Amino acid sequence: MPDEAKLFEHIIEHLELPSETTRRGFLMTTVGAAVSLPVLKAWAAGQAKDPIVILDNAEGMIVSDATRCVGCKRCELACTEFNDGRAQPSLARIKVSRNYNFGPRGQQAGTSRGMGEFGNLRLVQDTCLQCPHPVPCASACAQDAIITDPKTKARVVNAATCIGCRMCLRACPWEMITFDDVSSKAAKCFLCSGKPECVAACPTAALRYVAWRDLTRAVPARQPVMPLTRDFGSACGACHSTRRKSS
Repeated sequence: MPDEAKLFEHIIEHLELPSETTRRGFLMTTVGAAVSLPVLKAWAAGQAKDPIVILDNAEGMIVSDATRCVGCKRCELACTEFNDGRAQPSLARIKVSRNYNFGPRGQQAGTSRGMGEFGNLRLVQDTCLQCPHPVPCASACAQDAIITDPKTKARVVNAATCIGCRMCLRACPWEMITFDDVSSKAAKCFLCSGKPECVAACPTAALRYVAWRDLTRAVPARQPVMPLTRDFGSACGACHSTRRKSS
C-alpha cells in the first residue's frame, strides 16, 4: 500500500472518522484548514511525541471599552508595524476592521440595528483572551509551535516551528489567530512582551493592559470549537487520571 494511503488511513483512524471516508471527504472534514500532504505528514509525525501542555496563566491581558472606540484603527496599524514591520491591518492581532460596519454578529435583519458604523455606532475591538488551560490554539498545534512567552506567560507562536497548517486558526473560538500569506506563518497576540503597542497607540484609552482574568465564558465565540484531535493521554494523565491513586 502506498505511503500516502497509509498516512490517510492512520489519520482517519486517529480522528475516529467513518471507515468509508474518502481522501476528498477527509480533507473536507479537516474543518476548512488548508492542509496539504506534507502538512499531514508533519502532523502525523507530531503524534509520536508527548504534546506540550500549557498550564501557566498569562500575567496580563488587553481589554477593550467599545464605548470609547472611535474606529480610527491606529491599534491595528501599531500592531503590524511593531510585529511585522509593515502597515497591514489584516495581520493585526487586535481586530477592529472586521467589526467596523456591523459588529461581531454581522448584519442584522428586522428591527435590530446591530452594532458598528451601520448599527448603534458601537465599535467592538476583539482582543486575545490569553486562554487558560486547555489552550485551544496550542492544543490543536501538532508541532507544539504555540508556547508561553517567558516574560509575560502569554501564548505566542514560535515562527521557527510553525509549518503554516492553519489548524490554530480553526481551533480558536474567537478567531484571534492571524496568518501571513507571505511568510506562511501563523501569529497571535503575545502582549508585545508586556508593553502592548495597541494600548499605547489608542488616542481614546479604549484599550487597557490589565492583570489577567479568565474571560473565556464571558465573550461569545465567533465560530464552533474544533474537536480536539491530539492524544493528550500521556501528557495529561498525572492531573486528569480517572483512577484514584492508592495511598
